[in-house]
Amino acid sequence: MIGLNLCPFAASPYRGGRVHFAISRERSAAGLLEDLRDALLDLQAADPGQRETTLLIHPWVLNDFAEYNQFLEVCDAAVAELGLEGELQVASFHPDYQFAGTAPQDVENCTNRSPYPTLHLLREDGVTRATESMNTEEIYRRNIETLRGLGHAGWQDLWRDQ
Repeated sequence: MIGLNLCPFAASPYRGGRVHFAISRERSAAGLLEDLRDALLDLQAADPGQRETTLLIHPWVLNDFAEYNQFLEVCDAAVAELGLEGELQVASFHPDYQFAGTAPQDVENCTNRSPYPTLHLLREDGVTRATESMNTEEIYRRNIETLRGLGHAGWQDLWRDQ
């Protein structure tokens, strides 16, 4: 993600140590929802200079992409229930991520693929600041070109080198 500059906003928080990695041990969607609520409140309470974002990794629940995708509505509802709309948002990564209108094997899906299902909790003001200075549609197009240029073999080579 950072090495290929697929997300031009990721390098600074990562290199600055402002990305919090949390692993949910839950094995049910209901349990994960509680972990999500806790992680949202923790991120809200944290100093943005110390914690800008949280990756909530959940290896034992929502491994089916369709179920995971449906759960994203539950995530948005949790943000609203906690009164965090306009302050925090949830982005998504999954091993089988598939954009609408693509085939499962299309390499551009890799921009949102991860080793485990992951909920990415973001501060909206940080997203706004980051996107004000660039055309996000151009990022999407550049990412597709980058991944198509790499192809599946090149993408797999990057994972093997880690």
